[in-house]
Amino acid sequence: MPHLIAPSILAADFGNLQRDVEMLNASNADWIHVDVMDGAFVPNISFGFPILNAVNKIATKPLDVHLMIEDPDRYIKAFAAAGAHNITVHYEACPNLHRTVQFIKEVGCTAGVALNPHTRVDLLKDIVADLDLVLIMSVNPGFGGQKFIENTYHKLHDIRSLSNVNNPNLLIEVDGGVDISNANKLINAGANLLVAGNSVFSSANPTDAIAQLKAVR
Repeated sequence: MPHLIAPSILAADFGNLQRDVEMLNASNADWIHVDVMDGAFVPNISFGFPILNAVNKIATKPLDVHLMIEDPDRYIKAFAAAGAHNITVHYEACPNLHRTVQFIKEVGCTAGVALNPHTRVDLLKDIVADLDLVLIMSVNPGFGGQKFIENTYHKLHDIRSLSNVNNPNLLIEVDGGVDISNANKLINAGANLLVAGNSVFSSANPTDAIAQLKAVR
């Protein structure tokens, strides 16, 4: 399966958000990645339902909603209603992870689980068969523009090995410090869904930057 590209609108120009979403609509992007932060689970606050609703009215690509929040079960139904296609929660924020994953599916979304850089992949062995997506964080969550953590390649290999046995169709997403310099290595390590923020939106030509990431083999 060809890899997917999901530009993160956390790095977009919030003063020209409609322009940037329309650019993504016209680009080779496959999904639009939406980072939701609560200032508690991570030390930053980003957008919530009003912004997601606004983006959903403009976007023609599926919205990949990444909840970096405590107790995400409280809001899953509302994020689905606001237009989420995929909802990803953090392993570290969900003491009843299987129940949360089933809830995401019950509201009509595909279900993902994210792992922080320090969290071991093997902790997902009992639930990976039920997942649509695993997100490997290659930076500590909370802020864009951080330095890529090299151990990510080993974690991608580990989750790919786990999925080959238990869930061959699993989407393996990587988020943080992704750009044209490491995209090929990430794909070879097992990723098939790349989130790119600063490397797209700080580019002189974001559409070309997305096309280059999509063309990597």
